[in-house]
Amino acid sequence: MKCGWREGNQIQLLENGDQYYPAVFDAIAQAEQKIILETFIWFDDEVGRQLHAALLNAAQRGVHAEVLLDGYGSPDLSDAFVEELTAAGIIFRYYDPRPRLLGMRTNLFRRMHRKIVVIDARVAFVGGINYSAEQMSNYGPEAKQDYAVRVEGPIVEDILQFELENLPGQRAARRWWRRHHRAEENRQPGEAQALFVWRDNDEHRDDIERHYLKMLTQAKREVMIANAYFFPGYRLLHAMRNAARRGVRVKLIVQGEPDMPIVKVGARLLYNYLVKGGVQIFEYRRRPLHGKVALMDDHWATVGSSNLDPLSLSLNLEANIIIYDRTFNQTLRDNLSTIITDDCKQVDESMLPKRTWWNLTKSVLAFHFLRHFPALVGWLPAHTPHLARVEPPAQPAMETQDRVEAQDTGGKP
Repeated sequence: MKCGWREGNQIQLLENGDQYYPAVFDAIAQAEQKIILETFIWFDDEVGRQLHAALLNAAQRGVHAEVLLDGYGSPDLSDAFVEELTAAGIIFRYYDPRPRLLGMRTNLFRRMHRKIVVIDARVAFVGGINYSAEQMSNYGPEAKQDYAVRVEGPIVEDILQFELENLPGQRAARRWWRRHHRAEENRQPGEAQALFVWRDNDEHRDDIERHYLKMLTQAKREVMIANAYFFPGYRLLHAMRNAARRGVRVKLIVQGEPDMPIVKVGARLLYNYLVKGGVQIFEYRRRPLHGKVALMDDHWATVGSSNLDPLSLSLNLEANIIIYDRTFNQTLRDNLSTIITDDCKQVDESMLPKRTWWNLTKSVLAFHFLRHFPALVGWLPAHTPHLARVEPPAQPAMETQDRVEAQDTGGKP
């Protein structure tokens, strides 16, 4: 399928689990026919058990529910936890589950990293928020800063269409619900418009990256990007620097207190190139940043699951919504501006890595890696990811029987 701009939507920004979970659980409680939920992480903690209860209640009142979890991101749910859901009729699948080797997970690449919920054909959620207590602001210093959107309107039909086309056994009946709300793909969109985009390892390998590149090329006044795992390809870095050099205020928010130290090391290799090109970099230091959002000028914005790093841009299954709406753009801008003012430290000349031969060598190697990474991906160990359905009574996740070959649309927290 190929989506176009859809107009007449209602779009709401949700910050952290504090806003996201009540909205999702309320929508599940109001479901009448179908629930489809995909996520990278689902933990058996306070939040995970609330989701468990919400889905169980929906299934017990006759709502058809399907769940897809990533085999790497959610490997530890107990049989009892899953069995309650499957016994109630919920279809429960793992994306690319693999046995551990010497206690270590082996499915390192091609992760199902999307976070999507669709309720009937009425409401959908897309973003970067997983189902775990660490996404709540009261979790403590390790609580993650993150975003998602709740959408109603014609864009929900595109998201549902995408889900139905990627679920086993759904292809023959996938168009029964669809109404036609066509918008011309290349025309200038109006207010409250949205476009659903995704990344896979088939026909949509660089769709999300292309929208970022197009945005940076078209920006006239301001670009703000907040991204948790920032180590993008050379084209994107070059586009950011070019935008700044032609007078666009380019502001980049990255992790200052990362959940993985290597994230900070990687991003800082790029500081000299970006800062000296005019890009303003801000390190978010309140807690780990997990968001993947951006905005341009006074109308364009995106929220989704895609980081700007090699995994998300070249391997993972990802999904974003592109939004063309001044009100939403201003809401996101206000949020990011507050974060910059209250919780960030701007990277200045004194914080740039010293220009030693060692640092220069590392930067050159990093740039060559980023420039050629898409070609290098083809050299990585290849396999065909599959879906593994858990049949009632539940079996251990790594020993499920009903393995359905999935279309290789690909597969970070």
